[in-house]
Amino acid sequence: MDKKRVFSGIQPTGNTHLGNYLGAIKNWVAKQEEKENFFCVVDLHSLTVPQDPAQLRYETRSMAAILLAAGLDPEKCTIFIQSHVTAHAEGCWLLNCITPLGWLQRMTQYKDKSAKQESVLTGLLDYPVLMAGDIIFYDAHEVPVGEDQKQHVELARDIAQRFNSLYEQEFFVIPEPVIPEVGARVMGLDDPTNKMSKSLADKRGHAVRILDEPKEILRSFKRAVTDSGNEIVFSDDPEKAGVNNLLGIYKATTGKSEADVLADFADARGYGDLKKGVAEVVIEMLTPIRERYEYLMQDPAELDRLLAVGAEQARSVSQPKVDEMKQIMGLVLPG
Repeated sequence: MDKKRVFSGIQPTGNTHLGNYLGAIKNWVAKQEEKENFFCVVDLHSLTVPQDPAQLRYETRSMAAILLAAGLDPEKCTIFIQSHVTAHAEGCWLLNCITPLGWLQRMTQYKDKSAKQESVLTGLLDYPVLMAGDIIFYDAHEVPVGEDQKQHVELARDIAQRFNSLYEQEFFVIPEPVIPEVGARVMGLDDPTNKMSKSLADKRGHAVRILDEPKEILRSFKRAVTDSGNEIVFSDDPEKAGVNNLLGIYKATTGKSEADVLADFADARGYGDLKKGVAEVVIEMLTPIRERYEYLMQDPAELDRLLAVGAEQARSVSQPKVDEMKQIMGLVLPG
């Protein structure tokens, strides 16, 4: 491999919002030529909770269209749907057979989510193993993630190292979590002390969704929580969390320095001008994405063609890796 490999996954369910774009997708687009990138819509992970089948199919295609509309180029990277590449599910079983149960039970997200569910499905416990396979079946060197997903990449490292140790060979590349420095954490507009969330994106005023119309984006920012003052500054003061969030969104959207951001609002008459200014740059950024998305969704045959090409590219890397795993573990390959 001339370039380092990078694997990134995103769930199709829920409304993709500004935090997803600024925290991950925008960075994926900007760096897609620097390394050998695999971008996966992880629909199998969505099955850890009950799904409406027709809705899941729609959301999976929609998520793929968003990634393409945002600027990911199939000529420069691999974009595919997880369930289209059977090596993920097949290889997950092989990894299950070498992964200690205790490793899964200690996962923070499992403990948090299972505590809120009356009946916990096996998939909720096991999906970190599937995620590990997503990464290591591609010999990925890097995995861009938020801080809340870092533990899952660490588990992938542990599983890869355990396999290498058990079978006494350097079979898997040990991946590294990479946390983006810019725009990695966008907070809710209605509660700037909590991260903008896909699960709350349907709640009007919480998030700006990537596919929102300009009028809705402006409304969301106008209703954003700030404070009782009028000083527009970057600050660690919890009282200024709302203003800090708006300035951070503006900074991540425009790519400007903190000094230039503050200069842009030096003549602002108050938070109303700040909210309007942030809304304007976000609308300018998201409008062409929404328009390209609508074009792609109107041509499902072309969208499916692009995803089939991506799946074949992904399959050509992951299936030989899983086949070699099977041979190492003592399974007889078909003749």
